[in-house]
Amino acid sequence: MTEIHDVALSAGGFDFRVRVYPAVEPNGSLLVWLHGGAFMFGDLEMPEADQVGRRLSETGTIVVSVDYTLAPLDALEGLAPPDPDAGLPTPEQLRAEADSARPRARFPVAGLQTVAAFDWAVANARTYGADPERVSLGGASAGANLSAGAAMRLRDRGTTAPRILALVYPSLHDGILPPNDETAGLLRDVPPSRLFTPETRAAINRNYLPDGSDPDGYAFPGGHDVAGLPEVLMVNAELDSLRPSGEAFAAELAAASVDVRVVRERGAMHGYLNEIGHPAAERTLVLIGNAVAAR
Repeated sequence: MTEIHDVALSAGGFDFRVRVYPAVEPNGSLLVWLHGGAFMFGDLEMPEADQVGRRLSETGTIVVSVDYTLAPLDALEGLAPPDPDAGLPTPEQLRAEADSARPRARFPVAGLQTVAAFDWAVANARTYGADPERVSLGGASAGANLSAGAAMRLRDRGTTAPRILALVYPSLHDGILPPNDETAGLLRDVPPSRLFTPETRAAINRNYLPDGSDPDGYAFPGGHDVAGLPEVLMVNAELDSLRPSGEAFAAELAAASVDVRVVRERGAMHGYLNEIGHPAAERTLVLIGNAVAAR
């Protein structure tokens, strides 16, 4: 089966789907991938989802893109209008989302669906020419958060684990971590519409996890026990107020003896995978492809 197609699944009390990007010449690897969007928006058509699926499948990696159940839109009133250049929805698109009848749910639904999608991918890997032991997991922004949280669940379950965990400009802690002097200086020249502030991040996170209770780290893995996680590829955008979270999480992984490779995409802002042809996007696609294809 070589055509892109959707598969219906159910987990966390909600139906959802995955979109499979088969490889014409499979190299044996498979990546379960999750787009970002502050837990509240995003879809399988956005470049952060579709471009990753199409490009990696062209190089031999089967991609399973997850259309997880999004959180409610209650936090939108506290957010500034998104910047379309970051690949985020326009105000008109957000209003259309608010008017749609699409089911929405908060934590832990999307995380449980991520685990279910990973399990489905492992069970069906051979159908698409992949090795069940070479199934990786990853995502961008909120999708990276969901991937890391699912990896924590899989670790604690003690069964199948991802081959590689690929995290691109992730938000892994509950809140904005303070930048060091170098990062703070770089962020001063970034348009405000391209940055998360402590206030906007708090609105997003409390919308996703209202009471902030996260004893296992399944909602926000940063600051929790990360020992036993699989090998991690961490790609941070240099001009991103979330970069301190990615860097701190990488340090936590290294301290817990988890193999981690950290790459900083210099000059790149948050959301660059939504900009087709962006140099950082091109480099990141190669990094991910090489990492998940490695034996």
